[in-house]
Amino acid sequence: MTPGGRAARRRARRLPPPLLQREGLDAVRWRIGQDASPGLAVHRLRERFPALADPAATPLADRFAAGEIVDAHGRVWAATDPVGPGDELWFHRELRPEEVPADPLPILFRDEHLLVIDKPHDVATMPRGAHVLSSALVRLRRETGVAELVPLHRLDRRTAGVLAFGILPAERSAYQELFARREVDKRYEALVRPGQDCALPRGPGERAVLEDRLLKERGVLTAVVVPGTPNALTELEVLGPADGAALRLALRPRTGRTHQLRIQLSSRGAPIVGEDLYPVPQVEPDGPLRLLARSLAFTDPITGRTREFHSHRTVR
Repeated sequence: MTPGGRAARRRARRLPPPLLQREGLDAVRWRIGQDASPGLAVHRLRERFPALADPAATPLADRFAAGEIVDAHGRVWAATDPVGPGDELWFHRELRPEEVPADPLPILFRDEHLLVIDKPHDVATMPRGAHVLSSALVRLRRETGVAELVPLHRLDRRTAGVLAFGILPAERSAYQELFARREVDKRYEALVRPGQDCALPRGPGERAVLEDRLLKERGVLTAVVVPGTPNALTELEVLGPADGAALRLALRPRTGRTHQLRIQLSSRGAPIVGEDLYPVPQVEPDGPLRLLARSLAFTDPITGRTREFHSHRTVR
């Protein structure tokens, strides 16, 4: 079986989206679960997406009347239509005003398979919350005209550096599985501020392996270190001192847990400079997070070529 063949066949069996992208943003698709009870379309949609009832939003009844809510075939739902398990409701989200930088995102590499950028700090990878039109995905779709562009992995909004996107839907799963199987060599750099209780080496060239069990519950902003078999592993090397009391580190995560580097360093008494979540969330960050995805390297599952991409940014 060719890489990603099964996933590609599943995608091929799906109907094309009944609503086209709008400003580089996909329509929302909600498929009602098999354990859900039947109800009227307007009630069920409001229950699932409470933000649709925001007083600042267009009244949901008006959106139904305007034909803005459709099924998987593009047929219009009426507000009073009964809906139940297996039904799909598609609609476009209404967007709040948002500041989007005028400068295009810096592209490190592009061919017919991949597009790789050098992501700035404080740019979200995916559209979410207050960062929708300003997200890297939506901006790149608008800037390049590639509507089916998707990220192959993710970087925290506050982390800068190398971020790769897939161009062809048929190849998407092959690349994403490469990351899932941990066959991508990811290198990071960070500037940390060791405290008195720092449990990391500090001498240039010294190394350590960070092993923890991390737990990140859905809907909770931060992850925590818990007892148990480690599920997060990072190789660390001290590059040397930086300005003031800061220390520059090279990091090679062998796993990909949410906020892995941030919590592993903070829990050892050396939070990253600019950290706003660990050890406790802060209202205002002290400048950008000094964490950089320095490089990505892998064997391309489509072409067989060795791929290696490096950020031009610095951590200082």
